[in-house]
Amino acid sequence: MAAAAPGLARRSHRSGPSRGNAAFDLERHTVKTQKRQLPEAEASEEQCRSEGKAGSAGLDVTAALRERVKELDCLYEITRLSQRHDWTLEEILSGVGGIVARAWQYPEIACVKLTVGGRSFTTPATRRPVAKQSSPVRIHGEIVGHIEVGYCGQRPPCDEGPFLREERHLLDAVADHLGRIIEARENEERLRRLSQELIKAQEHERQRIARELHDDVGQTLSVTRMHLEGLLPLLGCDGRDELQGVREKVQECSTRLGTSIMALRDLAYNLLPPALTQLGLAETAYRLCEELSARHGITITFFADGMEALRLPFETNINLYRVLQEGLANACRHGHCSSITVRLIASHPHCLLHITDDGHGFDPEARLPQALAEKHMGIWSMRQRIRLLGGRFTLRSRPGKGVRIKVEVPTQGQGVCPAP
Repeated sequence: MAAAAPGLARRSHRSGPSRGNAAFDLERHTVKTQKRQLPEAEASEEQCRSEGKAGSAGLDVTAALRERVKELDCLYEITRLSQRHDWTLEEILSGVGGIVARAWQYPEIACVKLTVGGRSFTTPATRRPVAKQSSPVRIHGEIVGHIEVGYCGQRPPCDEGPFLREERHLLDAVADHLGRIIEARENEERLRRLSQELIKAQEHERQRIARELHDDVGQTLSVTRMHLEGLLPLLGCDGRDELQGVREKVQECSTRLGTSIMALRDLAYNLLPPALTQLGLAETAYRLCEELSARHGITITFFADGMEALRLPFETNINLYRVLQEGLANACRHGHCSSITVRLIASHPHCLLHITDDGHGFDPEARLPQALAEKHMGIWSMRQRIRLLGGRFTLRSRPGKGVRIKVEVPTQGQGVCPAP
C-alpha cells in the first residue's frame, strides 16, 4: 500500500500538468481563431461601408438624374409654349415663369422674374428672395432683358449660393432660348404688319382704279355711245343699201359699247363694292350671292344671324367680303355644283363665315400644292387675309363631297382666335 501511494502520487502529479497544457492550448487556439477572424470582420465591415457608400452614391445619382429630367422638361415645355400661335408674346412670357420655377431644386420657394423691353412678368412670391441668380436675354448680341430666379427662404450652400452648377447652365440656356423666341415672334409681327399694309395698299389701289374706271373711262365710253346713237336719226331711212349698212354698223358699235360699259361697271364694283360702307357686310354679301346666282344659274342660299348689331372695322369687312367673293367664284367656276350655302353669323366675340357647296370637291393635299406651283393664289390669298385678321381659315373637301370653308375672325378689340 505504501509503495502504491507514491505511484498514485506520481500519477496525480503527471495528470495535473496535463490539464494546464490543455487550457494553454485552448487559449492559443482561441487567439489564433480570433486573429484569423479579425481580417474577415474588417473585410465585412469594409464591405458594409462600401455598400453604404454605393447606396448613398446610387441615391445621389437618382437625385441628379431627377434634376436633369426637370431641366429637360423645362426647355421642352418652353418650346411647346412658343409654338402656341394662338398666344401673344406677352402670354407666352407670362407662362415661362411657372415652368422655370418648377425646374429648380426647391420649387416650393422658387420665384421667377422676367423683364423684357420694360415689361416684367413674375411668379407669385410670399416675400422678397434671399438668394437669386440671373442671366441676360440677348437678341443679336444686344441685351433686351433679364431672367431672374430666386429663393424666398434659406437653403444650404451649394455651387452658386444655394443653387446648383447645372441650374446656372439651365438659366443661361433658358435666357438664350427666350431670346430666339422673342426674335422669332417680333419678326412674325413685323411680317404680319407689313402684310397688312400690303393688303391695305392693294385695297387703296383698287379703290383708285375703281374710281378712275367709273368716273373717267366709264363716262367717256357712255358719251361715245350716246354720240353713236345720235347718228342714227341723221342717217335717215330712205332704204338705200349703203345707208342701211352704216346704220347697222352704228347699232352694232353701240351694242358693243353698252356691253363694255356694263363689264366696266362690274369690274369697278368688284374692285370696290360701294354698298359695303353704305349697307354693311351682310347686305353686300347677300347682293353678291344674288348676282352670282343669276349669272351662273346656281342656287345660292344666304343666311345671316346677329349681324345687324355688329360693327366691324372696314379692314375686317373688306377681307371677309374678299374671302366670300373668292370662295363663291371658285365654286361657280370650278366646283361644278348646283347649290351653295353661305352663312354669316355674329357669335361673340367672333364673326363666322361658312361657305358650303355640293360640287365635285377635290383632294386638298394634292391640289393645293399644285395650285401654288401653277401660281393660282386664290385659296392662299383667302387664308392669308384671315390670318392677318388674327382668325382661322379651314378648308375641308373630298372628291365627290363638295367643299366646306369655315372662317372665324375676332371682332374689333379681341385677341386672336383660339386654336381648335
